[in-house]
Amino acid sequence: MRYFIKIIALFFFILFIPVGNKLLASDVYFIDYSKVMNESTAGKKAQTYLKNLLNNSNKKFNETAKKLKDEENKIIGQKNALSKEEYKKKADALRKKVFELNKSRDNLIRDVAAKRKKAGDEMLKKLNPILGDYMKENNISVVIDKKNVLMGDKKFEITSQIIEILNKQFKSISLN
Repeated sequence: MRYFIKIIALFFFILFIPVGNKLLASDVYFIDYSKVMNESTAGKKAQTYLKNLLNNSNKKFNETAKKLKDEENKIIGQKNALSKEEYKKKADALRKKVFELNKSRDNLIRDVAAKRKKAGDEMLKKLNPILGDYMKENNISVVIDKKNVLMGDKKFEITSQIIEILNKQFKSISLN
């Protein structure tokens, strides 16, 4: 019983302590970072560049894969006419070509992922000072990424204003 009374007393003590720097809801705004990445001028250019790079490379890989498939069919068709050693030599050469194709494809995917990360990092580097200035000008205490907000009033979302400022100051992202 004594323990219970202490807990109740502590609860009321904490409940009625005045808080000096109370954070008001109007001081917390949120931004949709993925929307900034996808809809800003620099973000759109980066996404288009990466998409084109991936599509063009995939076309080349698919053409090469088709040629290798044709070569495989040709080797299988010659199986009875070739000696065992010659057939094995051609099959091994084909496997090596397929391995190299897959290795090139994996390297491309890693390269695109690295460029996407670089674009995100550069965008964030450019976005931070813009957000800092916006926060000072509008007397904002905290800006949170929208994906971390469970529920919030739309009037506290500043995404479109930040995209507008970002588009004026930052036209493209260097990905090379």
